[in-house]
Amino acid sequence: MERLQKIISQAGVASRRAAEKIIGEGRVTVDGVVAELGAQADAGTQTICIDGKPLRRPEAHVYFLLNKPKGYISTAKDERGRKTVLDLLPEVKERIYPVGRLDSGTEGLLLLTNDGGLMNGLLHPAREVWKTYLAQVEGRLTRPELQTLKNGVKLEDGVTAPAKVRVLDWDDRKGRTKLEISIHEGKNRQVRRMCEAVDHPVHALKRTEFAGLNLSGVKRGEYRALTAEEVAYLYELANLPAHGAGRKG
Repeated sequence: MERLQKIISQAGVASRRAAEKIIGEGRVTVDGVVAELGAQADAGTQTICIDGKPLRRPEAHVYFLLNKPKGYISTAKDERGRKTVLDLLPEVKERIYPVGRLDSGTEGLLLLTNDGGLMNGLLHPAREVWKTYLAQVEGRLTRPELQTLKNGVKLEDGVTAPAKVRVLDWDDRKGRTKLEISIHEGKNRQVRRMCEAVDHPVHALKRTEFAGLNLSGVKRGEYRALTAEEVAYLYELANLPAHGAGRKG
């Protein structure tokens, strides 16, 4: 059971505040009975109407892990007609959205779901959900530069939180360093901007882990449904009540 204004808001009809006004005006019924402000209902089993028109029942929550290739933007649709990550999941009929974003030139792990509560929980700064990237950067980093990346880099929108950074390899032919960088913030293009700030621009970037999940068994351009155990773990990370029954993908 949930408050009616929350159900109406989640259905995309109106904001919670506007939903409260609609309920207060006596325009909402539950199983044919006019609802009062503060009333609760079960959207899955009861018939909720606004002005006599049934409210669309909520979709079952679904959860997917995608190995995003380069060249796709992390939005549900694009006014300029560019390829979006949803083009890679044509069989999925539910209206899903990416959890956060990877820019067009970045590949790797991206979660998609229609569970707005989980999405907001995982992206909330207070949760400090870790993300790990492999970055190929220009040149060889000095110890002070590595320490700056670890301690925090001054960007236009503030100093980054401490990060985990280690050198994996040096390509002498290309003159590039391969780094593993783990962060728990979500600033726009953060890893690229961090590396640019220490004068080592990124040539290639891939996210390999997010919230404890990795790309094992998922090839570039492919996806899989999350398991019930993985969804439960994400709910715990997002500091949400235990996930109930429902289809996982």
